[in-house]
Amino acid sequence: MNQRQDNSRNLILFIIIAALILLVWNYLFPPPPPATTLPENQTQVVANQTVESEKLSTSRLISVKTDVFDLHIDEASGDIRDLSFTRHNSTEDENKPFVLFENSDKNTYIAQSGLINSADNQYVAVNFTADKPEYVMNGDTLSVKLTGQAENGLTVYKTYNFKQGSYLLGVDYRVENRSASPVKLNAMYRLLRDDHKPAGGAYFTQTYTGPVLYTPDGKFEKVSFEDIAKNKADFVKQTNTGWVGIIQHYFVSAWIMQAKNQPTVCGKPCSPDFTKRSKDGLYSAGVLVPLPDLPAQGVMNIPMKLYAGPQEYAAITQVADNFQLVKDYGKVHLFASPLFWLLQKLHSFVGNWGWAIVLLVILVKIVLYPLNAASYKSMAKMRAVAPKLQELKVLYVDDKMKQQQEMMALYKREKINPLGGCLPILLQIPVFLGLYWALLSSVELRQAPWIGWITDLARTDPYFILPIVMAGTMFLQTYLSPPPTDPMQAKMMKIMPVVFSVMFFFFPAGLVLYWVVNNILSIAQQWWINRQIEKASVKA
Repeated sequence: MNQRQDNSRNLILFIIIAALILLVWNYLFPPPPPATTLPENQTQVVANQTVESEKLSTSRLISVKTDVFDLHIDEASGDIRDLSFTRHNSTEDENKPFVLFENSDKNTYIAQSGLINSADNQYVAVNFTADKPEYVMNGDTLSVKLTGQAENGLTVYKTYNFKQGSYLLGVDYRVENRSASPVKLNAMYRLLRDDHKPAGGAYFTQTYTGPVLYTPDGKFEKVSFEDIAKNKADFVKQTNTGWVGIIQHYFVSAWIMQAKNQPTVCGKPCSPDFTKRSKDGLYSAGVLVPLPDLPAQGVMNIPMKLYAGPQEYAAITQVADNFQLVKDYGKVHLFASPLFWLLQKLHSFVGNWGWAIVLLVILVKIVLYPLNAASYKSMAKMRAVAPKLQELKVLYVDDKMKQQQEMMALYKREKINPLGGCLPILLQIPVFLGLYWALLSSVELRQAPWIGWITDLARTDPYFILPIVMAGTMFLQTYLSPPPTDPMQAKMMKIMPVVFSVMFFFFPAGLVLYWVVNNILSIAQQWWINRQIEKASVKA
């Protein structure tokens, strides 16, 4: 076979194998867990070391139920110790609610906030009490008020404010200084979490789990658990606005320094901070908020917002500027973001995420038709001359130079560029990777039905019908492609559909649907172009 033809086929095989390796690698060889024996970072602010000293002791748990939350607040500390969603089921068991915050022997992930005496950098000890042990939302709003007495004549009120249908809640302090002396305070807001991956993650679809930060200066920054543990975390240290949180597949929790259309809580520059606690190995993603001096007999209100919920685009775009960046598309954000925007528009038109995916693939195919057509025409021409190429290979089996010359002459007569099918494919890869990540990151597909047996596009096909159809389309594509003359390549082309089909058995149904529709359209287009070229060859 001509060396240029070999290069063309090898390039296609390389793309397929590279994609397979990239998908499997993250699952088989995930990043190593952060080391727990590294020296503690000595450069963290004193305030954080002070707050770290508080143990996660548990007092009476206050139950709070809204239309979207089922959570518990530790009465004494006022921390949110566990939180689950009423509208999202568990990844492991769809009959159970999805748990975001948790404080158990297995996992730790909680939301904390507290006051710090900036004069001596000591944590202000407040032992809160609530009016009752259980709160249930019966209207549009719900407030849970905790009251506590602190040292130096401070009375502290901590109020959680919930709104119907909203995953954004207020965590507000009111501090009354009933002493004869002014008080200097700061506020600390943080999320404490272990570095465990979320339970029930899908095979081959590993996504980032860890702390994140957005500031106008640093933009969107991932501050990984590993970097924090190694004291290598690099992030913006001061900001007047932004948000800090922790993301995982489909969900996010974040402290919002400036909510949408609201003033910033940072009267003076706030200090984002990421640390690993030496006592229990938990990771802290938080922000220190400087407060104005509280005069004697004065009162100070300290507002703050906490978002704990799904990465639903319609909701997160209303939380804070650029909060939609928590939908992590990785390095293909440039392509994935507009494709998801288009997917949303299609969903608003058809009212079903499955059919929106089908329409999206059709539209992408239409836009990329010129590139696809060029690629398929080149492949069809190669298929048409494949018997002649094989004859030349047999005829000049002992004269490689002559074989190459005759093949080049054949390509010239037939007006074929052996690499003509590769460039269009390469140009389309970023688009299809963007579409892949747009679907993978879309919590909107969770619990979203398509037709019949597909009741949740974010879960695997329960009967594996789509993966089987996927396997069939891949075998058919192999049949329509130019047959390899090299035996090893021929075996690879037969094996790859099987390997990919096995992978797709573990993929969410929405992703498999995307590939099935794409393959069916590709087959139809390739079959049509093959027919046209065959007709043209007969006429000639």
